[in-house]
Amino acid sequence: MKSVFITGVAGFIGYNLSEFLLKKNYKVYGIDNFDNYYSIKIKKKRINRLKKQKNFFFKKIDIINKKNLYNYFSKKKIDLVIHLATQAGVRYSLLNPQKYIDVNIFGFLNVIEITKKKKIKNFFYASSSSVYGDSKKFPLKENESLKPKNIYGLSKKLNEEIANIYSKQFKMNCTGLRFFTIYGEWGRPDMFMLKLFKAYKDKQIFYLNNFGNHKRDFTYIGDAVYAVYTLIKNQMRNNNILNICSNKPIKIHDIVKYFRKKNDVKVKLTTMHKADVKDTHGDNQKLKKLIKKFKISDFLISFDKTFEWYIKYNINKF
Repeated sequence: MKSVFITGVAGFIGYNLSEFLLKKNYKVYGIDNFDNYYSIKIKKKRINRLKKQKNFFFKKIDIINKKNLYNYFSKKKIDLVIHLATQAGVRYSLLNPQKYIDVNIFGFLNVIEITKKKKIKNFFYASSSSVYGDSKKFPLKENESLKPKNIYGLSKKLNEEIANIYSKQFKMNCTGLRFFTIYGEWGRPDMFMLKLFKAYKDKQIFYLNNFGNHKRDFTYIGDAVYAVYTLIKNQMRNNNILNICSNKPIKIHDIVKYFRKKNDVKVKLTTMHKADVKDTHGDNQKLKKLIKKFKISDFLISFDKTFEWYIKYNINKF
């Protein structure tokens, strides 16, 4: 049985990936600090669901605390590390840049350094489409020049550069996962989709950014998790950067229009936030070459499934 160490295990991707790996007979050691950037309640709900699995082990640890991180890590037999803990949010990064430096850069350095010291060769980590900034060379390829628009994107760009150095200098296999807009069950309440559902459920106004004219490369969580799992099985070598995306951008206005056909929700149009990019559209050909059976879920079917989950678990109360 392989043992995986996952940081940010109470997060959206961390939870879903852990659940998948446990079903595949992996042993999962997970840590999280229950940061209050969004609802701690939903994070604890995710962890409680994972704790029902016999091969899941959790410890509340902040990756900034190097001593606590090392003490826990050093006592475990780990085959690979998946670093997903991050300070998320492009807009918040303009308000509190120091937190992004502390968590996303120094925290990242703590995790990759401990991975090196433990002589664990396989290191996967979450990057982001935010590294591309306002680039219009769609679809965005992994070798595109990077010009982040916000501190969050910059922190992820630096993560990739650090990983590249560790890969070359210490012979580590580092794989950066540039997640685009991931959606689905047990998602983040601060993201567009769940905000729309909450406005409907609570009979509130939904504020539609940029008049809904921007596009996002939405990728279903099940597809993203399957991609990461397959990359783990493939035993990636050296330094790699991969877009985790659908290559099928969708206009936000069209999603809201689709939702309002069946559900009564009031919408108020607003201008685009200065930290946001207008459109995202990733190229996933590199990923498809590595994963022959990689398929993208139908967006509307997955969107409806996400809404059904939201209603079933009363997520608006979280």
